[in-house]
Parts: sequence; structure tokens; C-alpha cells
Amino acid sequence: MTDNDSTEQYATPATVKSKNRLSTVWIIPIVALIIGGWLAIKAYSEKGPVISISFATAEGLEAGKTKIRFKDVEVGQVNEIRLGDDLKHVVVTAELSKDLSRFLNDKTRFWVSRAQIRGGTASGLDTLLSGAYIGVDPGLGGNQTHDFVGLEVPPIVTTDQPGRHFKLRSQQRGSLSIGMPVYYRQIQVGQVVSYGFDDDGNSVAVQIFIEAPHHTKITENTRFWNASGLDMSLTAQGLKIDTQSLTSIVSGGLAFDVPEGTPPGKEADENTVFDLYPDHDSINRQTYSFRKDWLIYFDQSVRGLSVGAPVELYGIKIGEVRKIDLIYDMVRKDIRVPVIVSIEPERISDMLKAVPNPESTKGEPILKWFVEDRNMRAQLKTGNLLTGQLLVDFGFHPREPKVKLAFENGYAVVPSIPGSLEQIQDSIAHITRNLEKVPFDKIGTRIDTLLKETTVVVKESGRFANRLNNETTPLLQSNLIALQKTLEDLQGTLGKNSAFNYNTQKTLEELTQTLRALRELTTAIDRHPQSLLFGKGEPHNEK
Repeated sequence: MTDNDSTEQYATPATVKSKNRLSTVWIIPIVALIIGGWLAIKAYSEKGPVISISFATAEGLEAGKTKIRFKDVEVGQVNEIRLGDDLKHVVVTAELSKDLSRFLNDKTRFWVSRAQIRGGTASGLDTLLSGAYIGVDPGLGGNQTHDFVGLEVPPIVTTDQPGRHFKLRSQQRGSLSIGMPVYYRQIQVGQVVSYGFDDDGNSVAVQIFIEAPHHTKITENTRFWNASGLDMSLTAQGLKIDTQSLTSIVSGGLAFDVPEGTPPGKEADENTVFDLYPDHDSINRQTYSFRKDWLIYFDQSVRGLSVGAPVELYGIKIGEVRKIDLIYDMVRKDIRVPVIVSIEPERISDMLKAVPNPESTKGEPILKWFVEDRNMRAQLKTGNLLTGQLLVDFGFHPREPKVKLAFENGYAVVPSIPGSLEQIQDSIAHITRNLEKVPFDKIGTRIDTLLKETTVVVKESGRFANRLNNETTPLLQSNLIALQKTLEDLQGTLGKNSAFNYNTQKTLEELTQTLRALRELTTAIDRHPQSLLFGKGEPHNEK
């Protein structure tokens, strides 16, 4: 065996296998495909919900540019704008951020934010430069939906704002507007959110929002009133002017507080209904739910009397005029004015204690007592001298004849008497009739004759005065000169250095000496009366 044979004996035949290798040409497309798939999956997973919003117009909106914002953060964009099927609105298709998916329910609200002035404040001024955008207020607890009806007016309060909503009930809107401020002790604490007719359609329902923590000030005894403009009243202390702020004077406002002397009560719940009073003074007036209609016939003009005019007793309002009519009375053959007044008997309920047997008067105990026992009568009086407005005044007139309380068409009839103005007019008419009876023509003739005679007398008096002046004045002047000369002579005779004055003084001195001598003589005689017989010497004794 040779070496070659041994080599062949141990040599293994080689097996050649074909290997499938990926060409480097395919690496790049595969990587691109993987990246594209990953991006597609990521884009799909991050894709937000697509919604449709209906608006009245597309003013300020533009597809591909208009943004959707929440708290000034972009959360979506408008993709398409088209007309609605009924051509009465537009449909905006928009894509939102995925984070808002769980908030898309029937309580979520959308609106177009534009520049506007509302409630005395300006909003949306930033849209003048950046353009309009769609605002969103996510809702909670509603039913899931992707179709929405946009608001034409931006909401005043968003769902995330802390506070509490309340409802106000009023007979008329007045100066109310959306965004109007609500004040508490002259500090703004809320706003008017909306207003509209109540469910019954007979009153206006106003929705307000009070911010936290001021909403705790709303209690069961809180009263709301219209604080728009200036509240002026003339009292015994003078003119009183009250207002909440300068803003309320221009754009109006509401205010609330608890009436004086009334406890606050417990805190009011969400959506509690309150009455809206016309002014601040009204909240301190007690309100009554029970009313009674009475009928009054007036046989005079009621010009100046209007529906809503007050009905007063001793100057205190107990009701108001509800209806004024004009009829022809077939029985009396005359035109009469029936006036229906709505009275609140509870205002004078304390008088029920003085009414005997109130149960037997068909529910009119107070009126029966007033009319039959106290001679109460209705009378028209002037309530305002400037405007000429009238009111109905109930007063007691003992001199009026007694009458029984009558009923007509279910109304108690209150007797009436002419008003004070009517009485004044009657008095003036009576005076005028009496003046017409005065013979002014004859009086005028006599006065004319008297004036002529008086003129003659005056002329004669003037001539007499002139004659007296011409004749008497020179004589009077000469007499005055003579009198003056006489007085001068008399002064010379009686003067200090005159002879008459010297002689008079000399005579007085001598008279004084004589009187002194007489006094000494009298004293001597009193002491020695015998001196009258014997003289001053001693008496001689006779032998």
C-alpha cells in the first residue's frame, strides 16, 4: 500500500450546500417599512377623536388654521367646514387631543371666542390679532357623544370654576343682561349667567353664579334686588342716594343681603330659587301670599290713576290697583268707572280681634266692620304733585250716611266719595257761580263815577293847598321873626348879667335875712314870753 492509497482511504468527500443570504439591497426598505409601521401605529394610537360642531355661521373660522383651546392651551384644530344639510347652519369637523376623549359628552360645550363687550367688560381682545378660536369647556358625567351644538355666546362660568348657581324669579327682565355683576355689600361676587322665561311662561327666570367662598353668604333668608342705576329717595333727613358702584350705574347690576332684623338662616343649596325685588327698600317690606279683590265705583275722572297704583290706609300701603274699566250703568243711566283693587288682608289682620262674629261675614270681616261700623270710604288722592299720579285712599268719614256692605259679581263693593281734588274743583265752580251773580257792570259804573268825583275833590284840594301856601307863608314867616325877636329880648331881660337877675338875687338875700330875724324873734318869744310886756330888761318889783 502506498502513501496515496492511504490518503484516499481516509479522505472524506466534500458536500457543497447552497446558503440563502439576504441581500444588502433589501435592508433599507425593510427598515423603512418597520419604521413606517411603527410610526403608523404610534400615530393611530395617539390620534385624537374627531368631532363635529354645529354653529350658526363660520365667521372667523378657517379650516386647517383655526385652533381649539382650553385654558389658552391648544387641544385641537379645525379640519373641515361645510354647510349643514338644511343650509341653516355650518358643521365644523375638528380633531381634538386624545386627552380630551373621556370628556366628550353631552355636557361639554364649544363656542367661538371673538372680541366683544358684555356686562360692562371687554373680552376676547386677543383675537383681534391672532384671529378667532374655538373654546371648549369639558363636561363631566354626561353621555358620550361626538356631535355637538356650539354656543353662540361664550359661557360666563366654566365647570371648573368653584362656586354655586342660584335662580332668581322676576315679573319682568328690566335691565338684566348676561354678564351683569352681582354685588354683596358693594363687592362683586358673581355674575348673571343666563335668563329666559320660566317653565310656566309667566315670569322671567334668571340664572346667576356666585363665586366661592362668597356663595356661603346665600342663605334661606337672603333677598336679591335690582341695583341698577341710582336709588334715590327723599326722606325726612333729606335726599338719599344709594348705588353699588359706578359700573352698576352704567351697565346695571344685582345685589343681595339679609333684611335688617332677620336672622340669616341656613345656607342655601345649589339652584335654590329666590324672588328678585325691584329695589333695596322692597326687601324690607313684608310680603304676603294671600290677596283679596275688592270693587270700587268712581263717578269722577280717574285720569292719573294707573294699574299698580297703591291703595293706602292711614298712609300705609295695603294693596294696589289691579284693573280699571269703563261701563255704562243701565240702572243709573250714567257712566261709571269700576276699579278692582287687590288687597292684602294680612297687613291688617290684627284688626280681626276687634270684629264681632267674623265667621258670619262671608269671608269679609274686616271690610264689613270698616264699611258698616266705621263708615270707611274710598277716595282718589294725589300721590305725586309733579306727575299728577293718583292713588286710592281708604279713610273713615263719620259724617257719611250708614250703608250695608254690598257684593257684586263676587266682589265686595267699597263705597266711594269724591276725591279731594274733585272737592276743590266743586268749590271753585261754586265760587265761580256766585261770582257770576255779582253785578260787576253796575259796580264798575259806580266806581267810575266815584273816581271822577274823587278827581274833582283832589283838584280842589290842590288849589286850596296852593292858595294856603301863597297867602299864609309870608305871614307865618313875619310872625316867626317877631317871635324870635321877643325871645331875644326876653333872654336879655332874664340873662345872667341882667339888672332883673341882680335885683332878684338882692331881694332874695334880704328876704333870707328877714326870715332869719323872724326865726330868732320867734325863739326869743318862745323862751321869754313876758318880753312882749316888759321888753328885754328885768321886771321891777313893786313895793
